[in-house]
Amino acid sequence: MGREVRAVRGGPGARPGRTVRSGRRPTARHAGLLVLAACVGVWLVDTGSHEPVGPPLPSAAEALAAAGADPAGAGIAPLPGSPPTRIRIPSIRVDAPLVGLGLEPGGSLEVPPPARRDLAGWYREGTTPGAAGTAVVAGHVDHATGPAVFYRLGALRRGAAVEVPRADGRTAVFTVHAVEVYDARAFPDSRVYGPSRRAELRIITCGGGFSPRTGYRGNVVVFAHLTGTY
Repeated sequence: MGREVRAVRGGPGARPGRTVRSGRRPTARHAGLLVLAACVGVWLVDTGSHEPVGPPLPSAAEALAAAGADPAGAGIAPLPGSPPTRIRIPSIRVDAPLVGLGLEPGGSLEVPPPARRDLAGWYREGTTPGAAGTAVVAGHVDHATGPAVFYRLGALRRGAAVEVPRADGRTAVFTVHAVEVYDARAFPDSRVYGPSRRAELRIITCGGGFSPRTGYRGNVVVFAHLTGTY
């Protein structure tokens, strides 16, 4: 790690090859990872009113500040590193295969293939989910023709379980301790990607309102920590 990561933000009207940055340059202290989940197209539910309905957004009650001084609470000892194979979030009906994401030649983070809206990805050059540190999983919120894997990510609540089966045969179980939404222009890099002695997980997708000209304005970020294995 230690390299800058940028991600292409798509959507109707987006200029090909446009990138967005989530803030200041990284430092070794917060692992050097800058990433915004990519969006391809937008799918909004037509309710018959003048206001289409987009993906759900988290409430202020789910934010880190509302969770107390130590929002992660008690966890368990980290696992040895092992690549993840799937991600399951039962409360929002996510059960998706995971693909490893590297870096494009220009330094941007690869994204899952747009045609595979059932697929999510993990940053394979960083921490593996369940190991000590902050692991990152990203996926699309929608597709031109419908919702994608993390469409309902903003509906998660504190206490929800996230299960990550791994190549070593163990499943890492995380508990959500916060769900936040950030504007792309004020993305808090160190808060999201900062190092941890515990095993933590961040799940990221697009959100924060939508502009027909530039696409989604920000990102929904789920904060979770390791609380069990099986």
